[in-house]
Amino acid sequence: MAEHPQISQNLVVSPNYGKLSKWDKLKRKVKSIILKKIVDTPLQFKLYPAYWHYRFQGKGDRRAPVNLNRFLTQKPNYGAGIGHQLANWNSGLYYAGLFGLKYAHSPFSTKKWDEFLGFGQDEILADSLLNDPKFKVVRLPSFNSTRPEEIELVRNIIRSYTQNNILFLLEQDQGYKAQCGTSDLLKAKFFNARSRADDRLIFSEDTFNIAVHIRRRMKIETPEVWSTRGLGNEYFATVLRNTLKNIPSEKTVAIYLFSQGEVSEFPEFAEFENINYCVDMGPVESVLHMINADLLISSKSSFSYKPALISNGIQIAPKTFWHFYPETDQYIMADNNGNFEQQKLKSKFI
Repeated sequence: MAEHPQISQNLVVSPNYGKLSKWDKLKRKVKSIILKKIVDTPLQFKLYPAYWHYRFQGKGDRRAPVNLNRFLTQKPNYGAGIGHQLANWNSGLYYAGLFGLKYAHSPFSTKKWDEFLGFGQDEILADSLLNDPKFKVVRLPSFNSTRPEEIELVRNIIRSYTQNNILFLLEQDQGYKAQCGTSDLLKAKFFNARSRADDRLIFSEDTFNIAVHIRRRMKIETPEVWSTRGLGNEYFATVLRNTLKNIPSEKTVAIYLFSQGEVSEFPEFAEFENINYCVDMGPVESVLHMINADLLISSKSSFSYKPALISNGIQIAPKTFWHFYPETDQYIMADNNGNFEQQKLKSKFI
């Protein structure tokens, strides 16, 4: 965990939760449009004072002294769902480590999510630094996480600031395509959180608990978008059939399906015994159960992808997904037809 810096005395700051106002939503939308317009143009970096600070400081090896109060944070997009917010937050954690900075916690949109995840436990709040007159705040340009030259430019921008007491802000929705490089940190943060004492599971300790998350198609998604981001019910039913064939017969299996809608919208699962439809379970409780399942069948969705990264159970995940998975035996990749290497799953029970 991060060591706390010496911040101004008598400065008491609480996490800022809540939905965005109409004005904030408008500003965020306009900024999003601008950021997209300037990608791959000279303005992508040149609009930022931080870039010119680097240019004026020169390109020498200006390494800041270690152990200074130098932090980085990424503010979750309060206008988005929790999966998107988790990706934002995770970007901040990853880039803080990549650039050799301390992480400052920016909370999620609600107190319930923030306390449940426990990711900010024992970390300094970004809000406390933003409100501390001793700290300089530097907004970094948006960059492409898959382009080494852009990452190196941002690294050099950060190095051009050599003073103590500084907070670097990642730009709105700064991307981190891989997302899996922090998996071990996420596990440690989640399972060591004090809030785990409040967890309540409906799973039985006597059963092998399988969680299935099905992302439903949103009304705004065109057939083209759905073909890349969605998977039909039959995909999950096929994965489940192939899974059950490879679980030892002496194990009692319980299946929990997490999604939205009515039970009648999932006729493909009528054949399975001991299945529980958790379509009315709240999002926090759903994430808790996906993380604690013995086996999770995830979808093309950050809502189950992040639980997969945190979980210590077996993961059967869609191979064609826009983020990456840790290269461990915990993960088994399925194609878009629901087929996967069944021997790999069978070996988990030997």
